[in-house]
Amino acid sequence: MAEYRKGSHTIYNIEYHVVLVTKYRYQVLRGEVALRTRELIRQSCLSRGITIVRGSVSKDHVHLLLSCPPSLAPAKIIQYLKGRSSRLLQQEFEHLRKKYWGQHLWARGYFCATVGTITEEMVKEYVENQQTDGPEEAFKVED
Repeated sequence: MAEYRKGSHTIYNIEYHVVLVTKYRYQVLRGEVALRTRELIRQSCLSRGITIVRGSVSKDHVHLLLSCPPSLAPAKIIQYLKGRSSRLLQQEFEHLRKKYWGQHLWARGYFCATVGTITEEMVKEYVENQQTDGPEEAFKVED
């Protein structure tokens, strides 16, 4: 059963699988840098009401399974996570400032996919069965 979260006027279960990759795939997420990356991402998520369901920091990328409130768009979440972590990591680790002199620790793109506990077919069946008679349309109006 899905674990639903609650807001002031919402009940939701929105999860994203996110992958952030270092620029040029440089393997800089090691040792203290990896630990600090994890801590910065945890802080950023906590401050925005995002729950890290699972996470992993590899040498050149980070995998996250995030549970997010509906008020946050995936692009904004990733923009915030990448921007803050890049800025603070480069402030704290001089070797990163030298390696990434252009100020960008993360690659320009990212991977993001939604994760759900029910399939698209289950949702279609539920919606279809809301009305038992009438034309077979993709978007029905009940009488």
